[in-house]
Amino acid sequence: MSEVGATAPLGILGGTFDPVHKGHLQLAADACKKLELGQILWIPSANPPHRDQPGTPAAQRLAMVALAIRRQTQFVLDDCEVRRNEPSYTVVTLEDLRSRHGNQRPLVLLLGIDAFLGLHTWHRWRELFSLAHIAVATRPGFSLQADDMAPELHVEFEKRLDPAVKTLATQAAGSIVPFAITPVDVSASDVRHRLSKGEKVANLLPDAVLDYIAANHLYAQN
Repeated sequence: MSEVGATAPLGILGGTFDPVHKGHLQLAADACKKLELGQILWIPSANPPHRDQPGTPAAQRLAMVALAIRRQTQFVLDDCEVRRNEPSYTVVTLEDLRSRHGNQRPLVLLLGIDAFLGLHTWHRWRELFSLAHIAVATRPGFSLQADDMAPELHVEFEKRLDPAVKTLATQAAGSIVPFAITPVDVSASDVRHRLSKGEKVANLLPDAVLDYIAANHLYAQN
């Protein structure tokens, strides 16, 4: 791990964002506050290798994220994965960010529990720790358990677990830091399902995103 100065850690939030919803926004807000991040880069995935391809074109998903975060100065949209015409491997994205931000800036990859528990299946996954910290979002009262992890992931978890948030600002990469988030009962698949049936989702999406979806007839039942 590299020594760093006082530069605030840079959070990285990836996903298909199909569509971006209030759960994403709450996670990002909690991460900024609890992990003392300077900014969060929102990076929509173009070709996610571990899940089905998004049904909504990348340009429209980018537009929705831009609308959702436009009033939050700590949130920045980054289209690096969309611009790359290749699978959206996180390790490649982190290498790109390292080339742009230098070796001293702390990078913090934000993951939900399910994504973290599948980390050992990711492309060149062990290299992620040399490029960034990993912050795992947990619900209040829930802790990561060894029984839930693949053996190889548990080895890295035991070696790298550091609940001290201050570590994120004093090292460039290499730690695993859990943090609790405010639960928001929403998923993108549920939003898409409700919209396809003409159901109300105003409490699940930012107003600007809801307006964009309506104007562009997204997720409507055929």
